[in-house]
Amino acid sequence: MLDKPAVATLLSQRFLGDKHTSLSQLPLPHTMSGAKKAASIIAASIKNNEKIAIVGDYDCDGVCSSAILDEFFCDIGYENYKVKIPNRFKDGYGLNESIVSELDVQLIITVDNGITAFEAANECKKRGIKLVITDHHMPLDELPLADALVDPQCKDNEFAFKEICGAQVAWYLVAALKDELGLVGYELGKFTDLLALAIIADMMELKDMNRVLVRAGLRQINSFARPCFRAIARLNGKESFAFKESFTFKESFTFDDISFLITPLINSAGRMDDATVSFEFLRSGDLRCAEGLLAKISECNAVRKEREKELFELCAKSVSENDKVVVVWGEGWHEGVIGIVASRLARLYKRPAIVFSIDGQRAKGSARSVGKFDILALISSCESFVSSFGGHKGAAGLVAEPSKLVQLKTALNEACSNVDFNQISHDDLLGDIKADCVDSELMDIIDSFAPYGSKNPKPVFALRCALVVSVNTLGSEGLHLRLVLRADNRCFEAVYFNFEKRPAIGVRIDVLFILGRNYFKGQESLQLIIQEIL
Repeated sequence: MLDKPAVATLLSQRFLGDKHTSLSQLPLPHTMSGAKKAASIIAASIKNNEKIAIVGDYDCDGVCSSAILDEFFCDIGYENYKVKIPNRFKDGYGLNESIVSELDVQLIITVDNGITAFEAANECKKRGIKLVITDHHMPLDELPLADALVDPQCKDNEFAFKEICGAQVAWYLVAALKDELGLVGYELGKFTDLLALAIIADMMELKDMNRVLVRAGLRQINSFARPCFRAIARLNGKESFAFKESFTFKESFTFDDISFLITPLINSAGRMDDATVSFEFLRSGDLRCAEGLLAKISECNAVRKEREKELFELCAKSVSENDKVVVVWGEGWHEGVIGIVASRLARLYKRPAIVFSIDGQRAKGSARSVGKFDILALISSCESFVSSFGGHKGAAGLVAEPSKLVQLKTALNEACSNVDFNQISHDDLLGDIKADCVDSELMDIIDSFAPYGSKNPKPVFALRCALVVSVNTLGSEGLHLRLVLRADNRCFEAVYFNFEKRPAIGVRIDVLFILGRNYFKGQESLQLIIQEIL
């Protein structure tokens, strides 16, 4: 049975292997293989006033990566460049031959993509275009023919921490450019807000240098130096007006705000329309411009939520309880929401999930894992049924022929026949907790080990033999529950989102929960966020 000192000890043990625990301890730019060579090529192009193109990606990481490089070029006064954010629906993912052919430039720099852009690299060679690739995705056995390649996942890259996102690689490129161009006083810390968004959005491990950067990034976000964050604060009521055109902030953004409020907004434009809007939003120079772009992004987010709800309900109807891996597909399903739906299915069924959208002779899929299970390795083991794939241990993208989906589903399930996903899905369970330990002091202990996410999940506790005092539905559609539970003569407010079973009043139950704060009409209280009723 856990008490508060035991909780603090268990959480601190998650970080015993961290080598970088402060900004001053972060690896230096020269330790990122390829960064110095890339910086040398880019610096030469700048000095020769050559046309440069930055090619990003349509997700939050890709948009943040593009914004970092764009801001750097702006800061040094270089104007002979353009930013290309591929459109998910028109351009597809990453640098390709079509994009190369439309760019009239002497140098292309990729951010958050390019490690498998073989055809595009060959097209650059044919056209005499220099190519610098910066990426963080897993490479194949061969590498594209780039003039410089920066990716910590490459076998010959000895960078001290491999699990970083595309924006961090772009940031290290800027750091190398700072050294190459002799910009002694250039401030790299101002980018930590964008890094925090990208790290969390791309589900990077929240340990070691990622943990340091997200903590610093939250402080930077709450400085509201960027108009985009001021705009989000206004939209969500985190401000108090002092006088016209001036305001202070009555409430700061939290780590959860990054996860559940800001990054979904940034991602929504690329999912539903064109991520260029999100890029322009992050780079907004004034509040009025930021608010106008945020209105467009918010419309995309509203549509995204509706499409997501529709597709999730459709997918849930076709899930077999006997499958070890959820694999579902349909003709013309919206590609912008299949990843989110896969995440929801994985959480609901506590097993990996893959959702495919079929378009003619092509099925594009998005995969999400549970716990520490490596979804990318699973897909790799069934690669004979897949046309292409890539991604991370926790999330991946893949393409297959529609005629092979049944075979792929069978192969994936056979590969996982001996895997106990129930055990994996509870790997964040810290243990049973005493009822008299659940208080604000415990909440403070939990908060001190934030940010929570991949490899540092929010601690889940088990509360045993709790009496159900009351049960009420929440939400316009009654999808959630608000409960009052009593244990050891103490009462606890609890919420159960997207509940799977509704307990009866008067029964005793065992619950798995996360401890959280609830804010209502300016008052703060603690609540149990139920994960499962056992």
